[in-house]
Amino acid sequence: MSHPRLVAFDLDDTLAPSKGEIDDRIAELLRDLLRRVDVAIISGGNEQQFRTQVIARLDDLGIDESSRLHLLPTCGTRYLRHDGAGFAAVYAHDLTDDEKTAALAALQEEAERLGLWEAEPWGDILEDRGSQITFSALGQRAPRDAKHAWDPSGERRAALRDAVAPRLPGLEVRSGGSTSIDITRAGIDKAYGMQKLAEHTGIRLDDMLFYGDRLDEDGNDYPVLAIGVPSIAVDGWQDTADKLDALIATLPAPVAR
Repeated sequence: MSHPRLVAFDLDDTLAPSKGEIDDRIAELLRDLLRRVDVAIISGGNEQQFRTQVIARLDDLGIDESSRLHLLPTCGTRYLRHDGAGFAAVYAHDLTDDEKTAALAALQEEAERLGLWEAEPWGDILEDRGSQITFSALGQRAPRDAKHAWDPSGERRAALRDAVAPRLPGLEVRSGGSTSIDITRAGIDKAYGMQKLAEHTGIRLDDMLFYGDRLDEDGNDYPVLAIGVPSIAVDGWQDTADKLDALIATLPAPVAR
């Protein structure tokens, strides 16, 4: 590929600190990219996180740039595009009430049994994201250092995933971020989201480029690499920014539609 037609990113720890807004430097790099190619962001975070962490920081985009931005919260179980007035859902694969109840119960019961249920978390441990149920071991607002220290080997997340999955045979249970387990409809992960993106945009997977911080085989970014999307591993948003500086220097001059 001479240059990508679409550049895609994970969000937390790739474009922004976990649960934090994108930095001014990342915001400016995204604006520059959007003047040249399509941009997608796909993450386990919910729609509101996308609106707070990204959209609110890019509120000065023109219509042309906004039309090139693709947002896929909850690992692609939702897809948002700009409709001329704002970002609206193209699709949303929400779980049923029964599926949500079963997932929430299985996560709490198995976490308690394994000794992984935190007595004093930073915020809610369980979150209903509509199309995804998420377990955050230390709570939704846990500081980054505590999150990265909790399970550096991934063994705790793997143990909980393996305990919960047999209880939810119709759902997908997978390790998410550094302390999280995500549950969606079966067969839906970031690979699904990227494939839907290819269908909706007409851009082939091998004409895309993906940046993520969890491209290891147990990471939640790995499915993107596994389906053949050229991918670049990063270590935090500053590393992403440095690598984007190098990428943008190779791209064509800004285009207009």
